[in-house]
Amino acid sequence: MKRLKKMKNNWKSILLKDCLYKVVYTNKVQRKDFLEIGEFPIVSQESDFINGYWNDSADVFHVKTPVVIFGDHTQVLKYVDFDFVLGADGVKILQPKQNIDVRYLYYFLQSIDLKSLGYARHYRLLKDVVVRYPEDFSEQRQIVKILDEVFEEVAKAKENVEKNLKNSKDLFESYLQSVFEKPAFAKGSGVAQWEKKRLGDIGKVSMCKRIFKEQTLTVGDIPFYKIGTFGKRPNAYISNKIYNEYRNKFSFPKKGSILLSASGTIGRRVKYDGEPAYFQDSNIVWIDNDEKQVLDEYLYHFYGACKWNATKGATIPRLYNDNLKQIEIAFPKSLAEQKAIIKKLDALSAKTKKLEGIYAKKLADLEELKKSVLRKAFAGEL
Repeated sequence: MKRLKKMKNNWKSILLKDCLYKVVYTNKVQRKDFLEIGEFPIVSQESDFINGYWNDSADVFHVKTPVVIFGDHTQVLKYVDFDFVLGADGVKILQPKQNIDVRYLYYFLQSIDLKSLGYARHYRLLKDVVVRYPEDFSEQRQIVKILDEVFEEVAKAKENVEKNLKNSKDLFESYLQSVFEKPAFAKGSGVAQWEKKRLGDIGKVSMCKRIFKEQTLTVGDIPFYKIGTFGKRPNAYISNKIYNEYRNKFSFPKKGSILLSASGTIGRRVKYDGEPAYFQDSNIVWIDNDEKQVLDEYLYHFYGACKWNATKGATIPRLYNDNLKQIEIAFPKSLAEQKAIIKKLDALSAKTKKLEGIYAKKLADLEELKKSVLRKAFAGEL
């Protein structure tokens, strides 16, 4: 306890803006001009550490001593100890004066909870943050050494958890694909007979009547989805009047229909639960399938195994109705056999989601551990 008290008494406080050197920036390269291969790495405010490459040596920022990069819009922090090229406009270079270790500052800035301003600039908040640091430079480095060791172990643990998460997803997807790619067409007693048909032969590709911008509301009665966001926040709303009129006069999904995103994130699907909602034509479609041939739930799992061959539209990828109709689906003629497959896939999917939840909790716990260690470190309690 005496040592902790001594540490705190020897700590100083200073505004961030007062502990930084003034930096002369080199030319910043716009995101659209980034190269995939080049001589010099580009560091921007994006989450990936290296964001592209550049070949003009005149634009290189030469690093004599390490610096901290702060994403003015994204709040992303990076510790950089090599020459690089600046990307876009939201990059701030923080170079502390000699009384503060650069890596110490990098960790300290990770410990603060800066208010989010959306995509606005955040340095106006960061510059007035009070930086606390031990006056003894060796003590700063001791803290950095401990944090380096702890964070290295946390990174290894996260890597293992993420690997396990990926393996569980891959296992389910592999089994899912095997069901539909290698069906049992064999004849004989005890073996279900399968057949292949195109989606256009088991039902009609359907969509809701188009809703125009002037018919939408920012707040309203019925959620309206333009692309396959489905259960997430709707893109807009429409009135009850339009909803009731259009769903009764034009095509509309039945409860249990499998809605499919045909633009943007191609192939994202959801079982329509029958709750009031409206879906933009051509962007969200469904097969109005004959359930005497193929059950809705079977179609749902089939979509999950599909390799979608999307066409590049004017701005985003698109799955056109003619292409969707030509996709072949293999299925048992027996509905009982389809139900057995659905039951097995549902059970495996539930187990996979349970594992995903466990791994997501582990990742969240590791992030909380990092925050806890950082809080203790800069309260002088490490």
